[in-house]
Amino acid sequence: MNTKHDLARLVSDIVYVKPVAVSELPEEMRAQAGDRDQIFAVCDAEGQQLALVVDRSTAFFLARQHDRTPVTVH
Repeated sequence: MNTKHDLARLVSDIVYVKPVAVSELPEEMRAQAGDRDQIFAVCDAEGQQLALVVDRSTAFFLARQHDRTPVTVH
């Protein structure tokens, strides 16, 4: 149990997936969201938005495809 971990590396691999209300998006992005009320953002540890996707499962898939560990944020 005394395994050493590089915490900086672990944190840098984490991305946060959070719901975003379409009504809060800029007008041109709202038009692209179609009839959805909510989409999902993938954000880095500093909170910078990396991607917007249509659903939570796509966000997790995208994160894992880029060797990141997705975590849900409420």
